[in-house]
Amino acid sequence: MGLLVELYNRLKKSGLLLLFVLLFFYFSFYTINGERGLRRYLHLRQELNYAEKVAEKYRREKEALEEKVRLLSSESLDLDMLDERTRVILNYAGSDEFIILDNTEN
Repeated sequence: MGLLVELYNRLKKSGLLLLFVLLFFYFSFYTINGERGLRRYLHLRQELNYAEKVAEKYRREKEALEEKVRLLSSESLDLDMLDERTRVILNYAGSDEFIILDNTEN
C-alpha cells in the first residue's frame, strides 16, 4: 500500500512538472508566433516603415505641385512658369527653338 501511495505522489509531482513545462512551451510559442506575437510585430513594423516612405514621397510631390500652383496664382504670377506651362499645354514652340521631348511631364 505504501508503494502505491509513493508511486501516486511521484506521478502527481511529475504530472505537475509536465503540465508547467507544456504551459511554458505553449505560451512561448504564441509569444513568438501568435497573432500578437513578435513575428507579427516585426512584420507590422516593416509595413509601417514602408508606408511612411510612401507617405513621404507623396508629401514631397504635393509640395512640388503646391509650389507650381503658387507660381501660377494671380497674386504672384511667375511669367517663366506661365510660359513653360503654355508651351507644354498648347504644344507651342518658336521657329528658332529646338524641342526636346521628355515623357516625365504631362
